[in-house]
Amino acid sequence: MTTNETGGAPKPPAKDPWDLPDVSGLTVGVLGGTGPQGRGLAYRFARAGQKVVIGSRAADRARAAAEELGHGIEGADNAECARRSDAVIVAVPWDGHAKTLEALRDELVGKLVIDCVNPLGFDKKGAYALKPEEGSAAEQAAALLPESRVTAAFHHLSAVLLQDTAVEEIDTDVLVLGEARADTDLVQALAGRIPGMRGIFAGRLRNAHQVESLVANLISVNRRYKAHAGLRTTDV
Repeated sequence: MTTNETGGAPKPPAKDPWDLPDVSGLTVGVLGGTGPQGRGLAYRFARAGQKVVIGSRAADRARAAAEELGHGIEGADNAECARRSDAVIVAVPWDGHAKTLEALRDELVGKLVIDCVNPLGFDKKGAYALKPEEGSAAEQAAALLPESRVTAAFHHLSAVLLQDTAVEEIDTDVLVLGEARADTDLVQALAGRIPGMRGIFAGRLRNAHQVESLVANLISVNRRYKAHAGLRTTDV
């Protein structure tokens, strides 16, 4: 057995950042699945062959939305959605974010939670970023769900494109943040299930605020250019 110059054991080779796990068997839950972003994500994952359960405060609303979306999507109330899912996307409005997660703390124990909420305000000048006391929506989620594996991703996607059945591919990268590489790898792999999409590791949760805030800039881009802008990361 060889050693390095300091006499210790040799370092293992660096892991290929694109060596991602197979996530095709995971059930994806979408809290807030009856809203535009939640519906769009549920549709795209189901269309890619993922098992999807959408959640809502009212189970009948979730079931109606699931039936409308098709592709085997199922609907349930938020608690049942959380219980039945391996990975749970939080796509609820910012003003209901804390209350929703507090109520689901037990159901989300041990779950991979993917927060895609953007704390924004709006006035006559347009959209602007809000900064939660915890630093970001994702950090608020981590504080409220200490026994869950909280990550952040899917912030910069156009709900219009996600829901458009004529759009075959979503041309964008997804910035993924989290504390454990195993968890961010899973989220990156989930992003890659959607044609045209790619998951890119972008740091720990303490860096989530600027990622969430960038949506305000994209809203300005979209309004000026009548577009549905996304992001691409070069040289990776």
